[in-house]
Amino acid sequence: MSHSSHKIGRWHGAGLLTTTLLGTSVFILPQMTIKLAGDYALLSWVLLISAILPVAMVFAKLSSHYPHAGGPAFFVEKAFGVTAGRTIGMMFLFVVPIGAPAAIIMTYWFIETLLQLPPVWSLPVQLAIVGLLLVLNYRGVQFSATLQLGLTFIITLVVCALLIGGSLMPAPVSLSTADFRLDSTLAAMGLAFWSFLGIEALSHLANDFRDPKRDLVPAIMLGTLLVGAIYIGCTYLLVDVTTSDTLAMVDVFNQIIGGYGAYVIGLLGVAGGLATVNVYTASLSRLAWSLSQDGVLPVYFGTLNRYGVPQRALQAILLIMSMTLIITHFSTHNLEDLIGWVNGVFVLIYLASMLAAFKLLSPRLRPLVYFGCLFCSVIALGLGNKMLYALALFTLFAPLIWYQQRHLKLKHPYSC
Repeated sequence: MSHSSHKIGRWHGAGLLTTTLLGTSVFILPQMTIKLAGDYALLSWVLLISAILPVAMVFAKLSSHYPHAGGPAFFVEKAFGVTAGRTIGMMFLFVVPIGAPAAIIMTYWFIETLLQLPPVWSLPVQLAIVGLLLVLNYRGVQFSATLQLGLTFIITLVVCALLIGGSLMPAPVSLSTADFRLDSTLAAMGLAFWSFLGIEALSHLANDFRDPKRDLVPAIMLGTLLVGAIYIGCTYLLVDVTTSDTLAMVDVFNQIIGGYGAYVIGLLGVAGGLATVNVYTASLSRLAWSLSQDGVLPVYFGTLNRYGVPQRALQAILLIMSMTLIITHFSTHNLEDLIGWVNGVFVLIYLASMLAAFKLLSPRLRPLVYFGCLFCSVIALGLGNKMLYALALFTLFAPLIWYQQRHLKLKHPYSC
């Protein structure tokens, strides 16, 4: 009761989800999918968004019926037992070393565009972003949820203005005359899947909602629909653009609005990037706290500060992010590969959640669950060998968690 003022409602939840899904990628991913699939990138996005809506509904139903900081790990544990659930939880935690650097590097691109910084500044600025995340998360998600609702509104207005302005320009988007290639369309879908990593993040924050049963379904569905429309709009704007600029959206803004693209797109990209990593930092710290409560992680991470935030888990996650940024800065890495590896982990997490939903939810939702499983299989096919990181994590953690649980049972045979 005393923490009710720190709870969030459906609109704040939709704002959190929307800015998490848009993040840095709203002005970058459409350009990357066009590079893979050409004009058929639009088809990739339409297919992806049509397929993700049933998945979003399944997550919304699971989260509203089983609100828990463990999120997908809790759903899987509820359906298939402790070993399966905690394996998924550990896989989610270990996506941080590649997911967070990818998002922070993308955020830095916008800072670089905005301030024209030399390369020597990249690592210090990226580490400064990590420090800012500590400040944003110290008092919980309510404050950042309010800011992110406003950011969602601004990004939506900018994209709508560009679409209206673009429609008034004389040169329409030309339809592709290139042959349709299924492999490139699937590859673009696999890459674009990054844009919807975050649907499950709200499930970790379910207990931060005032009324999870009432608010989670509309928050997740409203956020997903709005994000889908914005990504299709951005891809439409970029299909006919030929540019050597790192951020093609800056050129589009300059052509339609008449200048200041680097400033507007840069500022929105920085804010969106911070929003994305912020929500994931909050949800991952909650997951680490939950795993600590369950005995999977040390009890050290089970402490909450006076705002109800798992501060030690938060600090540990930010430390891992910092270390990974330092390592990736001094090694050769490919952003597309990082995104693909992260997507592969989430394909397995989403598939496990769909299978859990088959056992936990009403039989009338089965068609959505079947479709969700098919969707995960198609994305895995599109990712190809980028699924190897996810499979390696599963192969590592499943036997370790099984052994840990077996050891605990032998040690405490009567503890249920």
